Amino acid sequence: MGLVHASWPQMNDGLDSRRVAARAFADVMKRHRTLESALEAAPGFRQMEARDRAFAWAITATSLRRAGQTEAVLANFLSKPLAETSNMAQALLITAATQLLWMGVPAHAVVSSTVDLAVESTETQRLKGLINAVLRKTATEGAGFAIKTAPQSNLPDWMRATWRKAYGPGRLSRIADAHLNSPPLDITVKDSKEREKWASKLDARILPNGTLRRDEVGDITILPGFAEGAWWAQDAAASIPATLIKARKDDHVVDLCAAPGGKTLQLASTGARVTAIDISEQRLERVQQNLDRTGLVAKIRATDARGWTPKKPVDAVLLDAPCTATGTLRRHPEAAWIKQRSDMKGLIELQRALIKSAIKMLKPGGKLVICTCSLQPEEGEDIARKIRQHMSELDVSPISHGEVPGLAEAITPEGHLRLTPALWKEHGSMDGFFIARFIKQN
Repeated sequence: MGLVHASWPQMNDGLDSRRVAARAFADVMKRHRTLESALEAAPGFRQMEARDRAFAWAITATSLRRAGQTEAVLANFLSKPLAETSNMAQALLITAATQLLWMGVPAHAVVSSTVDLAVESTETQRLKGLINAVLRKTATEGAGFAIKTAPQSNLPDWMRATWRKAYGPGRLSRIADAHLNSPPLDITVKDSKEREKWASKLDARILPNGTLRRDEVGDITILPGFAEGAWWAQDAAASIPATLIKARKDDHVVDLCAAPGGKTLQLASTGARVTAIDISEQRLERVQQNLDRTGLVAKIRATDARGWTPKKPVDAVLLDAPCTATGTLRRHPEAAWIKQRSDMKGLIELQRALIKSAIKMLKPGGKLVICTCSLQPEEGEDIARKIRQHMSELDVSPISHGEVPGLAEAITPEGHLRLTPALWKEHGSMDGFFIARFIKQN
């Protein structure tokens, strides 16, 4: 029933990991920080051994992934709503119940450690009796309630409503189910002729689009081929937009909003002349590091793409536009709780401005591929519709079945591509993306 990691019960008392997880969870929910930044900010996280850090990460990520279901179970053992409890008490109860319900950690370790943590804080000290009683009830009776909960309850109301309207109840249910599992490691190989070689060396399988997939993630820097730059990590869905450019040797391609750089590497591996643009100089440092590691070449420029134009019009532009990133909940479960529907207004205005800038960069006959890692129609289908209605310089370049192996059902009637985590269940799912391709008129 859910995520069970057989090695967690055999570790030490895990008090430090549980303390960090509770604080990080509270930080995400209260301050809307990312999971990674909340963990990094938690006192003691960096000083812990790798195994303890991994345990803290697993507790926090699973707590965020299963928050709705866990809260529904806890409601059966509380006299008042969990939301009326102090912020830290909520974090202690949810992270502890997560371990009991979804991670298979022995009850005695979870309950005693969590009560000890409650005593450490003046905010929760007086609640230690309540926390102890609720967790003991959860340990003995929680599984019966948990099995009745729905994965859709792990989504905020606004997100669930928009997805139900856009995709229907069946696909919504499959998306929510896919979000329960931690994502695998997806790999793009620099030289496509060596896919089978690296699949064997990495104990990976080859997906229909050519991506390699490993179920075990771990420390990717110690895997064969990483140091020599033979491949890079990139979700299968994220690897598709660059292939739809169909870049040829010496084509000039601009990658807008390029960081962290997976698409830049893909384009550079074709022999195209690539210019990678991103507003963040710090994020571009990672792009350069990956270029250096793989031996690929691209020009990098830290600037606002809305005010930049190349010296000469280019052959193609790839725009991975800033968005709410609701398609990446498998990898970033905190996004369900730190994103708001109101965030879209400013992002949609930015997307439209970036598209207008991209059009100016293209030569007649040049290609524009636009993508967002969002499941919100406002950041996908609606943007493409407005382009068709109001940007006469662009014609749709329909995506064909042969360009996206194994994803024929994802092609929309307009010739765009709508990817969701409901796809490829037999392969382990994928992130949510919307992708559209256009040609600038002569």
